[in-house]
Amino acid sequence: MAAGNASLMDAYLDIETTGLSCEYAGITVVGIYLVNGIDDRLVQLVGMDVTAGNLLESLAGANKIYTYNGSRFDLPFIQGSLDVDLEGLFSHHDLMFDCWRRNLYGGFKAVEQQMGIPRKLQGVSGWDAVRLWWQYLDYGDLEALSTLLEYNREDVMNLKVLRERLGLA
Repeated sequence: MAAGNASLMDAYLDIETTGLSCEYAGITVVGIYLVNGIDDRLVQLVGMDVTAGNLLESLAGANKIYTYNGSRFDLPFIQGSLDVDLEGLFSHHDLMFDCWRRNLYGGFKAVEQQMGIPRKLQGVSGWDAVRLWWQYLDYGDLEALSTLLEYNREDVMNLKVLRERLGLA
């Protein structure tokens, strides 16, 4: 897919969902931070914009996808919900396993704390992301949506910081 593109980008990907299984939950946000050192950009697909076509269009030009626990959660959830096999289409690197090799365990937020990676949004968790989504949907709370998008933005941008701190080229 990305072959022949002179400015291949790294893509840092994280999803927000309404639950832990695509059998009974949906994707609310797909965050993608595309980086090539020249034209870095953030893409966030939200709600009804989370489609297979939009996801693939957003990843156009990506060479490798980086995630944290993506091989066990994000990519299978995307495949189950959108029928898109990102691991089949792109090279994928799950930073969680690099962390484990360095005795850094826990969820992404715990690893960020151990590595000294700061966040502006303190104390917001994956469960808060679910609550924020329903607050937005049920009550039209745009501040809840803004907080959810900021949470997702910090997730994908901090994946890049984590990769750098781990010394991965």
